[in-house]
Amino acid sequence: MSKHKILIIGVGSIGERHLRCFGLTGRCELGFCEPNDRLRSEVASRYAVIGTYSDLEAALQQKWDAAVICAPAQAHVPIAMRLASAGTHLLIEKPLSTSMQGVAELMRLVTDKGLIASVAYTYRSHPGLSAMRQAILSGRFGRPLQIVVQVGQNFPFFRPAYRDIYYTDRAKGGGAIQDSLTHLIDAGQWLVGPIDRVIVDAAHLALEGTTVEDTVHLIARHGSVMGSYSLNQFQCFNESTITVNCERGSARFHFTLGFWQWVDQINGSWHDERWPAMERDDLFKAQANLFLDALEGGDPPRCSLQQGLDTLKVNLAALRSADAGGLPVNIADVL
Repeated sequence: MSKHKILIIGVGSIGERHLRCFGLTGRCELGFCEPNDRLRSEVASRYAVIGTYSDLEAALQQKWDAAVICAPAQAHVPIAMRLASAGTHLLIEKPLSTSMQGVAELMRLVTDKGLIASVAYTYRSHPGLSAMRQAILSGRFGRPLQIVVQVGQNFPFFRPAYRDIYYTDRAKGGGAIQDSLTHLIDAGQWLVGPIDRVIVDAAHLALEGTTVEDTVHLIARHGSVMGSYSLNQFQCFNESTITVNCERGSARFHFTLGFWQWVDQINGSWHDERWPAMERDDLFKAQANLFLDALEGGDPPRCSLQQGLDTLKVNLAALRSADAGGLPVNIADVL
């Protein structure tokens, strides 16, 4: 099979990672679009690419099998519309957008064109979380009753340039809810089903140089399943755990440690299910391979546009609840 021609839109931090990790699959020929002349030249010098472009229209003079959209979140949908009109399959960075504007039209266009379209929520590509999900869905632990998510890290250590990027502006997808917690919201919905209602307390407590929220407590209802999500971006230790408590046992995923574990006896011991350690590039390479598999007629995309929309609605409901001082917001009311 010939290699797929993949276009990366934007090669800032996340875009360059996609460029590198799609390249690591050995299944692609890559080009990228980047309006910043200096950045475009620097990135081109580090990778073997078949073309670089200063704007999307110039890039679309060539035929691309698929594109990875890594522009700021408020531009995702307009760019996706242009690419879909050209018959290009889509992998869209999270979140899908920062509003509902144009999303329904994009979904109709993707359907009409028969395109593959996915949202890049990387937790879904982790083999450990996938295995835990399969165990839960099999009924091994009985019906899920509760999901508890605990996440924290020193964000300035991992993203020292946070003051100079989209993170400082909610309109561009910034703040803890849209930038970080959205990954856990999506993972939670993947594990136990869609969120119906949220109550959120969020605040800016610690990060210098910005006023957006860096700490979030979110209470959720996934149908009959009760959920709580806690995140901060300033603590010293790096942790990310997702625990699903069921009728006859519990399962817990450790993202930072890369394994899941289970217990099915009262006061019993945890049993670890381990995988080889994964670096961040490994996870993005896994995501790239899953997307390419979908292009070749394999399993459907790991996160569909509809699922990306479900998480977008929760993002918007969470922001609305936080800004209203913690009032409950029904996801069905997000239009």
